[in-house]
Amino acid sequence: MDARYDVRGLDSLLSPSLLFFGEIIDANIRRALELSRGDPSRLRPHVKTHKTPEIVRRELAVGITKHKCATLREAQMLAEAGAPDVLIAYQMVGPNAGALAALMAEHPKTEFKSVVDDLGAAEALGAAMQRAGLTAKVLVDLDVGMNRTGIAADEGALDLYRALTKIAGLEAVGLHAYDGHNRARDVGERDRACEEILAVVRGLRDTLGGEGIAASLLVIGGTPPFPYYARQDDVEASPGTFVLHDCSYGDGLPDLGFTPAAILLSRVISRPLPHLACLDLGHKAIGADPAGDRGQVLNVPGAKVGGQSEEHWVLELTDEPTRDSLKVGDPVFVCPTHICPTVALHKSAHLVEGGAVTAEWRVTARDRLG
Repeated sequence: MDARYDVRGLDSLLSPSLLFFGEIIDANIRRALELSRGDPSRLRPHVKTHKTPEIVRRELAVGITKHKCATLREAQMLAEAGAPDVLIAYQMVGPNAGALAALMAEHPKTEFKSVVDDLGAAEALGAAMQRAGLTAKVLVDLDVGMNRTGIAADEGALDLYRALTKIAGLEAVGLHAYDGHNRARDVGERDRACEEILAVVRGLRDTLGGEGIAASLLVIGGTPPFPYYARQDDVEASPGTFVLHDCSYGDGLPDLGFTPAAILLSRVISRPLPHLACLDLGHKAIGADPAGDRGQVLNVPGAKVGGQSEEHWVLELTDEPTRDSLKVGDPVFVCPTHICPTVALHKSAHLVEGGAVTAEWRVTARDRLG
């Protein structure tokens, strides 16, 4: 196991537990700044992965002042942590529009923005803002190939943007695009996809600019294409996973240069057969997506992950010395395949610095408003 994950004094920690490694978090933030040519203004990191105010404050301390989120609770957490500029990359519908207005009124020192891809939703948001005596800054959300949210990046997007400029209570400020499908292992292939996407987004911006309509703010991308967008002078890159990272991106995208900073502490709770060990790490404690193995065992040589249920995970022990040495109660460290949903399953994370647990951080934005 990587020596950076050695932890002293585990006897008092319940399992399963989530561990955050502070030095690695700081190194990942420095790496993000390095990829951004040392300019924090190019960064708008997403908080969906960590959901903790302490990490937001570490980012603020190095000059990263712009942040992105998906939920109103994440937006609230950002404001409470002192973030001055928050983009909610999620369309406000139904009573969420009024909840955003209330959040804006409660935190006047934070500038909130959100995205829209539907004229009716935009009109409802504008009406909610008018009732509150506020103006909401909005970006048009573009579908650039993921086919999850957003409006097609064509004349329809231009028409929507033009319409936004006439809705009382709203101020159109730019364009948002998320290419979560762009995660090719080959860097050249990934960059070429980014080039095509950015050309389309810039084309829309320039068309609007030619009509005297400003759409200067471009927020694009997640962690896999982050290095490309971070090099662009006119783009705010918005990676999220990078700060904690995970074994999926670590194995599949080694060029990024980030290191997993969140590990799960589990323990052997049973040895039902000589070649099997059962951990107290079911799918209620580790992210259940994507398909396949949900984590990598770091400190049990020859362990193959097998059947998993709600509170149990069976390992097959293919290494004979391990079969003889592994005992009930022994700690087992697992790097999650997908860290984002894993963090949301834990109320808190134990901070490890200098090889010892030094604090407990609440995962405050794992909940919802209301």
